[in-house]
Amino acid sequence: MIALQNLSKKWIAIGLVVALAVVAVLTWLGPVEKVLGENLRLVLLHGAWVWAGKIAFALSGLAGLLYLAFRRPWQHDASQALAHTGLVFWLTYLPMSVLIQQINWGGIAWQEPRFRIPLAFGVAAVLLQIAVGLFNTHWLTALVNLVFASALWVALRGAENFLHPNSPVFGGNSVRIQSHFLLLLAAALVVGMLLTVLLFPARKTTSQPEIK
Repeated sequence: MIALQNLSKKWIAIGLVVALAVVAVLTWLGPVEKVLGENLRLVLLHGAWVWAGKIAFALSGLAGLLYLAFRRPWQHDASQALAHTGLVFWLTYLPMSVLIQQINWGGIAWQEPRFRIPLAFGVAAVLLQIAVGLFNTHWLTALVNLVFASALWVALRGAENFLHPNSPVFGGNSVRIQSHFLLLLAAALVVGMLLTVLLFPARKTTSQPEIK
């Protein structure tokens, strides 16, 4: 992360565009299957995207916990950059989810917990990030990110499935589909890493203590 920060924002942005292009190519070259056909490609991207968002939020919460314990400014900055990265994934994953429901189910299943819960957390994430930005208090931001990430993981772990399969990728026995999903997830995580570095604020070295 530190080495990437030493690169100019321009090169990081170029790397981000390249990583997104890799995601697009991997999606286009994705496998098909009898039931979903080519729609499986978008389903795999949707799965990788939401997992990248969940991981970004989890790391944001971890960085927030570290800030609450050690009060290092970079820990707060990492927590915020990761929270914003997670939010970008989440707000792009939700329309993708709507599209997949329309294609595969013929409409939006508002009662589906695997859609209703992420939608509620997406709205909450936007409102919370606006609030912590207005308060601009580091310990509060770190605490909010920690609580949000914990609540998100607990809520999704305990969510029931109505139409959504329990494990759409690893519930089957197709090694090709599982391998392609892992490739997409790895590419999505690279996108997340570069986006986080791009969002990471530059700080000047100072000897003054952190007071926020």
